[in-house]
Amino acid sequence: MHAHIEVSTPIHSSARVLQASGLFDVPIEAKTTLSWDADLPLEDKDWNVGLIVGPSGSGKSTLARHLWPDQLATTYDWSTDRSLMDDFPAKMSVRQIVALLNAVGLSSPPAWLRPHHTLSNGEAFRATIARALAETDDADTVVIDEFTSVVDRQVAKVASHTVQKTVRRQKRQLVAVTCHYDVEDWLQPDWVYDVAAGSFSWRSVQPHPELELRIHRVDRAVWPTFSRHHYLSADLAKSAQCYGGWIDGQLVAFTSYIHLPHSKIRDMKMAHRTVVLPDFQGLGIAGKMVEFVGQSLHEKGYRFRRVIAHPAVIAYCLRSPRWRENEKPGGRSNLRSRSVSPALRARFADPRRLLTRSFEYQPPAKR
Repeated sequence: MHAHIEVSTPIHSSARVLQASGLFDVPIEAKTTLSWDADLPLEDKDWNVGLIVGPSGSGKSTLARHLWPDQLATTYDWSTDRSLMDDFPAKMSVRQIVALLNAVGLSSPPAWLRPHHTLSNGEAFRATIARALAETDDADTVVIDEFTSVVDRQVAKVASHTVQKTVRRQKRQLVAVTCHYDVEDWLQPDWVYDVAAGSFSWRSVQPHPELELRIHRVDRAVWPTFSRHHYLSADLAKSAQCYGGWIDGQLVAFTSYIHLPHSKIRDMKMAHRTVVLPDFQGLGIAGKMVEFVGQSLHEKGYRFRRVIAHPAVIAYCLRSPRWRENEKPGGRSNLRSRSVSPALRARFADPRRLLTRSFEYQPPAKR
């Protein structure tokens, strides 16, 4: 793709313009004109993610509008009093919307039910990406201007990673336009065009930079930080054993477990509450947290089970060798047994149980 860009701006003479011209010896012209050429050989290879980057005022947005005049994502109208989900195209089913929101890392159901203006900057950015993908045809290139400009840089990196995974999985094309060079290693673009340098380069996809997740026992007093993001009850059992996950000294995740209240099964622990803060969703942190607990309990001679309703977590467990499904959806095996506590029987009698799946932790084979 070749682009010849020419931007002209008329100059209207005034007393202030004349004074400034005299002070700085700038000639007054009828108009100022900037022009440049850009070559992006995008037809040479298949690609999914592109990056146009450069400092402010370098012409990034102008170039994007010239190359993709009809694909540039605009500012969307969001409802002020309706659920975020209601702003997505009417043709989309709830399952499709949920899958897309999960895919871009907006995995907190409480956030789905609130209006857009109540979201954090990071959540709102992910929602915008999801809506841009939802409102364009699969064959169209999605172009996002000011990519990650309104979020802090840690959120920008995490969100870039989840977005590129979604675009590649859907075999779509996305072009991110930004002044922030720090997203490149996380967005993993197939090509980069630096407007300031006038340079184009193909690049190979590499793993994102490593983040060190530290997991330690925590007091239940940290739960309120995470409770409002949990998709079920915000209550935490008094007997819950709790763990926290830290990245760069910041507490970003929480998980816990309880003992299975069963008179005959005495070696079973149950996953209880697991939450990753919205800004860090999409990196697989929740899976690592729960599996850390599962392995720790295994080494102490316990089994570890989790009952899940969240579609994204179910999909993860079905793919992972660390989890074995031990009950069909909606199963109620042995619920009439006298050994089952009334509390457990009531939990499994909940209609929501029809949508849940049960998995048991499988430790890695010994070498």
